[in-house]
Amino acid sequence: MSAVVLETHALSRRFGGLAAVDAVSIACRHGEVHAVIGPNGAGKSTLINLLSGDLEPSQGTVRLFGRDVTGLPADAISRLGVGRSYQKTNVFMPFTVFENCRLAAQSRMGTSMRFARPAHAYRAVADAARQALAAVGLEARADTPVATLSHGEQRQVEIAMTLATSPRVLLLDEPLAGTGAEESRAIVALVERLARDHAILLVEHDMDAVFAVADVLTVMVNGVVLASGTPADIRGNRAVQEAYLGDGGEHGL
Repeated sequence: MSAVVLETHALSRRFGGLAAVDAVSIACRHGEVHAVIGPNGAGKSTLINLLSGDLEPSQGTVRLFGRDVTGLPADAISRLGVGRSYQKTNVFMPFTVFENCRLAAQSRMGTSMRFARPAHAYRAVADAARQALAAVGLEARADTPVATLSHGEQRQVEIAMTLATSPRVLLLDEPLAGTGAEESRAIVALVERLARDHAILLVEHDMDAVFAVADVLTVMVNGVVLASGTPADIRGNRAVQEAYLGDGGEHGL
């Protein structure tokens, strides 16, 4: 079994009297896709925001590579090797595909106080951007303005930007949202490839994709973990079927 690289213990986040995430304990391992599923309002995106440092927990702990990183801000979490994508595509539309990735790679230069040289003069940054584009299969689109790409390709650009920061853990928040069938298949194949060298936590509503790519699934309902296990375990879990999966009907199981 691969080593645990990202884990939580009794992680909670409250907004007033609402527990959006309530005592959640999970473990993500290198080389695995750990999918978190559940109905709208289950707390999935809040969980990702806690793991990425975009939100501070109310209680509980987050450990990354064995280190307690609870409450660290997003920039610190990112520098420690965690990359994330968002529900809504977060790219610079007027810029080219390459320029978007180069900007992401520049965030790893260690300082922004380098005004004397143009961005294209930093070879390591350009190389990191090109490697990220190659990883997602967008080399041929490098000089294309992102605004002219399909929605699915824009999602791939966002993942490439994440890869340009050299992460070891990827938090992917609904990467298939708004994509067509062909684009979804391409992103699922990309996630499978990336899992070979990363720990991936995936939040996704497309159940066909989730069960095709996930090694481990955690089901959340109303902020709590209802069940966690292999895809086969989750398919056969009666409580999950009643609370979310609809006895194999609504979500095509």
